[in-house]
Parts: sequence; structure tokens; C-alpha cells
Amino acid sequence: MAKVTHEFDLYGKHYRLETGELAKQATGACVVSCGESTVNVTVVVSKERKNYDFFPLTVDFIEKMYAVGRIPGGYLKREARPSEKATLTARMIDRPIRPSFPDGFRNEVQIVAMPLVADQVNSVDTISIMGASAALTVGGVPFEGPLAGVRIGRDVETGEFIVNPTYEERDASDLDLELGGSATFISMLEAGAKEISEDDMLAAMAFGQEAIAAFCEEQKAFFAKVEAANGPIAPREYLLDEPVAEVHERVFAHFDEMAAALKDADKLARMGRVEALKDAIRAEFSEEEQSLWDRAIPVELKGLEKHAMRKMVVETGERVDGRAATEIRPLMVKPNYLARVHGSGLFQRGQTQVLSVATLGMLNEWQRLDTIEPVDGKRYIHHYNFPPFCTGETGRMGAPKRREIGHGNLAERALLPVIPSEDEFPYTIRVVSEVMESNGSSSMASTCGSTLALMDAGVPLARPVSGVAMGLIQEEGKTVVLTDIQGIEDFLGDMDFKVCGTTKGITAMQMDNKATGLTPEILRQALHQAHEGRMFILDAMLEQIPAPRETTKDTAPSIISLTIPTDKIRDVIGSGGKVIRGIQDDTGATIDVQEDGTIFIAGTAGAGDEAAERIRAIVKVPEVGEEYLGRVVNIQPFGAFIELLPGKDGLLHVSRVAKGRVDKVEDVLSVGDEVRVQVLEVDEKGKISLDRLDKPEAPAGSGRSHEHEGAERRGRPSRRPGDRGGNGSGRQPRRRHEG
Repeated sequence: MAKVTHEFDLYGKHYRLETGELAKQATGACVVSCGESTVNVTVVVSKERKNYDFFPLTVDFIEKMYAVGRIPGGYLKREARPSEKATLTARMIDRPIRPSFPDGFRNEVQIVAMPLVADQVNSVDTISIMGASAALTVGGVPFEGPLAGVRIGRDVETGEFIVNPTYEERDASDLDLELGGSATFISMLEAGAKEISEDDMLAAMAFGQEAIAAFCEEQKAFFAKVEAANGPIAPREYLLDEPVAEVHERVFAHFDEMAAALKDADKLARMGRVEALKDAIRAEFSEEEQSLWDRAIPVELKGLEKHAMRKMVVETGERVDGRAATEIRPLMVKPNYLARVHGSGLFQRGQTQVLSVATLGMLNEWQRLDTIEPVDGKRYIHHYNFPPFCTGETGRMGAPKRREIGHGNLAERALLPVIPSEDEFPYTIRVVSEVMESNGSSSMASTCGSTLALMDAGVPLARPVSGVAMGLIQEEGKTVVLTDIQGIEDFLGDMDFKVCGTTKGITAMQMDNKATGLTPEILRQALHQAHEGRMFILDAMLEQIPAPRETTKDTAPSIISLTIPTDKIRDVIGSGGKVIRGIQDDTGATIDVQEDGTIFIAGTAGAGDEAAERIRAIVKVPEVGEEYLGRVVNIQPFGAFIELLPGKDGLLHVSRVAKGRVDKVEDVLSVGDEVRVQVLEVDEKGKISLDRLDKPEAPAGSGRSHEHEGAERRGRPSRRPGDRGGNGSGRQPRRRHEG
């Protein structure tokens, strides 16, 4: 294939698509750029079909630190497991691509997006969706394309929407909306927002849809250039799993039985009944038929369950658990669920139960991020865990999977806009949400549980946050929007639309959509129902904990912030860290000293207060007139050195240690004695002169040695001139010089 390049400008930024030079043995490859940020995206489709009843698609986003001119950290100096950002980007590419493949496609597909340059100005994530779409097309892979992804921001000053904002523009935006889809519909959505209204969010989504269409048109221009240079792009032939009419008829003959089996509010009981029915239907096929139709039978059984559930909703308005379309499952809200932890909350909605636990730490415990993005780290961290027991299953437990990272990120984004600043609340905050039981919407339960845990911990949230998941059923020309969907409605429905926010507005959203007929009216209805659902849930939460606790718990560290002159930092740290280690060892507090002189002290049971006082004492400069109870640390003939504060000594002259004359300081003071003194003078070099308060009388005999010697000298007969003593002759004795 000859090299083909297409460059274009859209919404104030420059883009580039290229194929035919890199990775030519892949099924399809495309290099996509925005500014100087560049990603190589490849697609490989296996030559043979897999014996699966699902579409085997894998998407990998591989960060390379050379893209930003850095060497990876760690001993091996090699990129290892993907960062959370890389995992989230891979999910972003996957979600619009997966539903675009034809039903029955069973060849394995792997998409690899590898950033080659990250210019620290333009993001590489959303353009990777366009790169994947272009690679699939030039590779002749059958899918409903072209597809594209965009990020929409909004200038807080002008209110104007921005397509694919730079990092600097994102900092000045109150919206971070990522969209993926085709020219006619949105199939994927992720959003973080600073409490914006439903109407503003709808406007941003409509604007984003227009932008996606524009990028799809540019791809068509690129494909025209590829065909002009290399000939028509011939779609490759892949054998699809086609429906078998006989299997369909025999399986769907059990429609009424499936509809009856689905009507059970208990998830495990319902699943048991459905699986028992499927086994019974499967048994009606002979062994030879099961071998012949080993792909078709599972697909039709799944189709029967899906059709029965959906038809029940659109025809009767009743869901499998008996709820109406807008009804929320029973709630249980329990803040302060665990003893001793810094904050906790148990939130249950139906058969979905999440226990969230908050931990407060020093600011220096913030999470450092080693990615290709210009982000150092974060001080609010949310982790979401989905163990196999929460669905009554066995499984391997270890590193978080992509789903756990994605759900945890959504709940983190939902709370981030209401987290207090470092100045207001100088803590690093970590919340862990443990899914104890799951039947859909566990990420929204994690959002609610996180709010409970943070409020219980005394974190002064700007406003509490709640969340709810919305669903959609489009069947036989009818459309029903569902509030608070459960697992089966997510799995067999057309949409999973999660909305989080406060009473003021939306803080986060996530949507996966399989329906091509998702109109603005349907989205408006979904957001309206979500608002009502969020407020209902929030009211239930506030009944149990109306506001964040006024103080942190005794088990949480109390953090004290001090500011000292920068030239005093070395005094606090001491030689080799001796002073600061001593304070920490003696008090049990943790101390973090910043370069600007800010000191954070954390401790429980008064340890922080004690450490703070010792630091204040180190940096304090005694002033004239101040009184101290000091300790004698050194004695010299001319006076005693008194320790006023740690590292601060003053001189108490011998003439001021007592009333009257003192011959030796040791006659009055000893090392280790405590003495009350007052500062008389602090000279320009910082030397301190002291006076003793409540001076004692000089000890008897003190100072007599001087008077006795004077008396002896006065009473001794004077020598006559010439007297030298010794020989009485008055002559100087000769000195003998020996040779």
C-alpha cells in the first residue's frame, strides 16, 4: 500500500491521518495526530473463527514513556502494567467500536493504540477512536463506520464549547465530556463536570454529536485518497454465525415459560429458574443436533431471554422484579458503619450493596502518577473492588480488572468537584468501595457510599453527591426509559446511562448505548428521570447524616499547618534529619516539611500539638523582656549558658547569677538546674544576654578568695628597690652559661 496522508483543520486545531508506512503487516494501520501528539493504531483480525458465543474483541492502549522524553521509573526501566489512565483510554476506544461489528462476527480482533508522541498540549485519548476507525476501514474490516471520538470542554468565562481542548483549556473548563460514536448517534459517553445543569449537558452532547460528524466526514476524505492511490478498499469476507431458523423456532416456542421464569425479584432465584429452563430447552435437542448447532443454540437461548424481558417492559410496563419504570429499589443507608476507621458508610439499593471506607492521611501521601499526561498525581483517590463473591461466584482475586478501574474512576470523578481544597482540608483522602453484593448499578452505589463515608469522616464536602443508573428498552417501535436498572436490564437492555450529581447540578456521567435511535428527546427524558431519582436517593441519605461531621474522628490524624521562615528549615530538620526524627520519635507525630516553609504535622491523641509546640520553639527568636524557665546546659568561668528553647541558648553572666559577688558560677548553679531568667539583650548576631529573676543571696564565703589575696598583698612588707629575694644581697644572681 502506498503512503497516503490527509491533513485538515477543525475547530481551531490541526489533525493528520496517515497510512501505508508503519505496521504494514497488520490487517489495518493508521497514524493519527492532533498538533504534535501522535498515535499509531493497528488492527489485526484472526484468519479463523473462534468457537465463542460472543464477539472476541481486545483493545490495548500501550503508553510509551519515550513519547514524553522520559525513562520509566522502577528497577527494570521498562514499561510494565498499564496505568489506570491507559486502561480507561482502552475502554474508551472499545465501547464505540464493539457494538459497530455485525452480529455473529466470531473472528478475534485486536486493536492496539500506541502513542508515539505526547506533546503535553493535546491529549492522545479521543483521537485514538478516530485512528481505530480509520485502521479498521483501510483494513477492509466490516463494521458500521466511520466512527470518531471528541472531548468537549466549556470556557467558564465565555460559556463557549471547545472541541478537543488542550490541557490548559481543560484547566479553565467546568466540563470534561468525552463522546464516541458515528455521524448519526452517540454510543459512548464519559463526563466529569462542576455541577452543571441538565440543559447545559444536553447542549454539550448535541454540540459533540455535530463535532463527531465533522470528523467522520474528514475520514471519508482520507479514505477517498487511499482508494485513489491504491485502488478500491475491498471489504474482506468473514464468515458470520447466521441464525438458524429451525433453532430459532424451537427455542422461541418457550416464550411464555421464559416470561414466567423471569418474574422474580430475587436475582439468584431468577437466574436459577432461567438456567433451569434453558437446560430443559437444550435437552430437547438431540446430541447430534447440539453438536451441529453448538453455536446457534446458546445464541438463541440468550435471544429468548432478552426478547421476553424487553417485551414484558414495553407491553405491560412491568419489570422482572415487579417495579414500575421510574421506581427505585428499596434503600438502606448506614453511615458510621465500622468502628475505628476514619469514616464509613453502607449503602444498599435492592440487591446491590456497597461498603465504602474513607481514610485520611498526610498530603505527602498523595498518589504520584507516572503517565504520558502532564499530571503529577492526585490527593483524592477512589478504589472500587468487585470480588467474585458479590455475585455468588468463585474466581481469581488480584489486580483490579478494567471494569473495576472504570467504575472506580466514575465514582471518583463524581465526588472530585465537591472535595475541599488543600487549604481548607490539608489531607490526602482515599475511599475504598467494597462491593458486597451486586445486581446492577454498583458504581452508583459506590458513589453514594463514598459520600456517606466522607461525611462520616468529617470531610467538609461542598455538597453531598448521589447517583443513579438509567436504562432504555426499544422494542417493537416502543421506547421505555428505566430508572435504577438492575443487572439483567443492563445486560439485555439498550442503554446503561449513569448520572451523578448534587442539588446544584451534574458532576459525572457515563453512558454505553446500543440503540441507534437515541434522540435528544429520549436523552432529555433520561436526564429528567435521573434527576428525580438522584434527589430521592439523596433525601434518604441525608435523613441518616444531614451534613459532614464537624470534626474528624479521634482515630483520624489531626493535621496542623505551620509556616516558618525558609532559613529556619534546616534548624527544624537538623543535621542528617536528627532534630525532626527526634521530634517524631518522641511524640509519635508525622511531620512533612515543604520547601516554602510550610509544615504539616499529623498525629493522634495530642501528638500533633506536642510536635507543633516543639517546632514553634525551635524557630522562635527570643525577644527583649521575655521571661523563660530555662535549663543550665554549660558553665564557664564568665557565666552559665541557659537553654531557653530547643537550640536557643542565652548567657547568664557570673555577675547576674546571685545577689552579691560570686567567685565561681558552680557555687550557685550546676548543669541541669532550672532557672527563671529574662532576656536583657539580643545583639545583631543573635547572641542573647540574660538576667536571673529571683536571684538568691550569694553563698557565704563566695568571693572571699579575692578579698583575702588583696589583704595579704596589702599586709606584706614591701621590697626595697633592688630586692629580688632569695639571697638577701639585693644583687641579681649571675646566670651560668654552659658551653
